[in-house]
Amino acid sequence: MKSLRISAALGLLFRPSATPSVTALGLRAQTQTRWAHKSASSGVPLVPSPIPFVPDVETFLTLIGRGLKQHASKFPTWESLFTLSSDQLRELGIEPARTRRYLLRWRENFRYGKFGPGGDFKYVENGTADLRVLEVEKSPLVKDRRVVNVPPGKKVDELSPGEMVRPKGYHVERVKAIVGPYALPKGIQFAQVKVTEGMWEDKRGHKVDGGERRREEVRFKKRVAERKALREAQGYY
Repeated sequence: MKSLRISAALGLLFRPSATPSVTALGLRAQTQTRWAHKSASSGVPLVPSPIPFVPDVETFLTLIGRGLKQHASKFPTWESLFTLSSDQLRELGIEPARTRRYLLRWRENFRYGKFGPGGDFKYVENGTADLRVLEVEKSPLVKDRRVVNVPPGKKVDELSPGEMVRPKGYHVERVKAIVGPYALPKGIQFAQVKVTEGMWEDKRGHKVDGGERRREEVRFKKRVAERKALREAQGYY
C-alpha cells in the first residue's frame, strides 16, 4: 500500500506540466512584439477616397470654410491634403495654429465618414446636386413624400427605386417645397444644392468680454472706468 502511494506521488512529480515552457513564452512574446512593431510602423495616415460632393482639394477646403480655400494651391494632390503633418502645414504658411488644428480635425472627420450637408449625395455635377420629390402611396388616400437625389436632368418617374438616393436632412413641406440645408427651389417638387463656401464650417463662438482668459481682467477694467465716470459726474476728481 505504501509503495502504491509512493508511485502515485512520483507520477505527479514527473507528469508533463501544462504551463508553457520558457522557450515557448519567449517565442510568443517575440511574435507579439513583431506584429505590434509591424502594425505601428505601417501606420501611414489613411487617405479616404473623394466623394461625389467633394471630388477635389479645393472643394473640400471651400466647404469647411474659415478662409482655407485660399490655401488650395498648396496641396498638389488629394493625398497630400490627408498626409501632411501639422509641422508641414505650418511650413506651407497655414496660420494661425487654430486654423491648422481646424483643418486636421476636419481631415479626421472626413476620414471616418463624418460629412456635412450633401456628403451622402450620389449624383453631383459641377458642384450641383438635383433633389426631387418621390411620392410613395401608402393607401388610396395617403401618400408619403420623400426627397431623393437624382442624376442631373432626370425625373423621378424615369428612374428605378434603386437609382434614387434619399439624403439626410431634407424633407418636404406644404406638399411641394423641398426644405433642407442650402436647398434652392428650382420648380415644383424640384430643388438644387450647390457647393457653397462654409457649408460645413464649424462656426466659432462670439467672445464676450475678451473670452475666458481675459474676461476677469476686462470686466475689472470696466468697473474701474464706470466708477471713475460716476465720480466725475458727481464732481469728484
